[in-house]
Amino acid sequence: MKTSIVLYCRPGFEKECGAEIQEKAAWNEVYGYLELTKNQGLVYFHLNNGDEGAGLIERMPLKRLIFARQWFLTVTEKIDLPDYNRVEAITEALGSEWQYADLRMETPDTNDGKELSKFCRKLAVPLRQALRKSKTLTEKNDKDGAVLHALFLSGKEVILGYSLGHNTSPHVMGIPRLKFPNQSPSRSTLKLDEAFLYFIPKDEWETRLTSGMNAVDLGSAPGGWTYQLVRRGMMVTAVDNGPMADSIMETGQVKHRMMDGFKFVPAKQNVYWLVCDMVEKPQRVAWLMAQWLLKGYCKEAMFNLKLPMKGRYQEITKNLQSIKDLFAENNVKYELYAKHLYYDREEVTVHARLLSPVPQQ
Repeated sequence: MKTSIVLYCRPGFEKECGAEIQEKAAWNEVYGYLELTKNQGLVYFHLNNGDEGAGLIERMPLKRLIFARQWFLTVTEKIDLPDYNRVEAITEALGSEWQYADLRMETPDTNDGKELSKFCRKLAVPLRQALRKSKTLTEKNDKDGAVLHALFLSGKEVILGYSLGHNTSPHVMGIPRLKFPNQSPSRSTLKLDEAFLYFIPKDEWETRLTSGMNAVDLGSAPGGWTYQLVRRGMMVTAVDNGPMADSIMETGQVKHRMMDGFKFVPAKQNVYWLVCDMVEKPQRVAWLMAQWLLKGYCKEAMFNLKLPMKGRYQEITKNLQSIKDLFAENNVKYELYAKHLYYDREEVTVHARLLSPVPQQ
């Protein structure tokens, strides 16, 4: 049997997702070839040696992949499903040697996939029951157990595989379903909402995302990202030459500085969060974010780097490396993660913070 790692990404970014898994697998001395279908949001990385797949999804953190939302290692190739007894066909294909802690019914992130999800919802209940009966699906909610993925390409075709509970997305297909808040002045607010959800562990929100903190939003107008800071009880300095929405200013939690975000310097070193979603060259933004952290202007930064039309993986890698180089020059320990989040489009969201103080010169 051909063993593959299947990765989910934003439709249109299959090439970037494929280049990244191939490169990072090679760093782990695991090799294979890619199968891509444009605008399907799916990448197949077919392994030259299938036995190496389990070790790779154990060793390589999904969080380190920028363009992959979710992944799994196949346990079957594509299975043709009959018109009847689909549940039987799936349970038989799985066999009984493995146990799984959860089942995810998934489809490509396309219009056809959305139609197919209705079919999946109907099939999910009888399939779960059958898998529990055969002891393939465990009763207990084991967060560290393997997650069974059933990727339906149509009502007649499915691929089965698994991911590891400690190295997988908690969301079906890696997509958090967030509700757009009516009070927000722009839809870009969902980008920062998802970023906080993705990068900051829930059990640390009370110390890292809490009421009373000071924050700065560079390139803030009309206030989509500022809204996420305000709703968490923070006091915000919004920096932009453009106007802020009245609803944001009426909260009394925002001061608006009408100026260029690249020229603003905070008066006091009491800013915890710096957020930035400027339509600007990514190398300029990357440099600015690193400077804020190294000069002690903020404790954590969440920002977007815009992607070019071509060479997107190469460009984002170069921008992230420029930040790492600046941190290395200053001998600081740091945390730096980047993800092409679900609510991102032609940009990648980056989270950075220093884990050690900048040595005094």
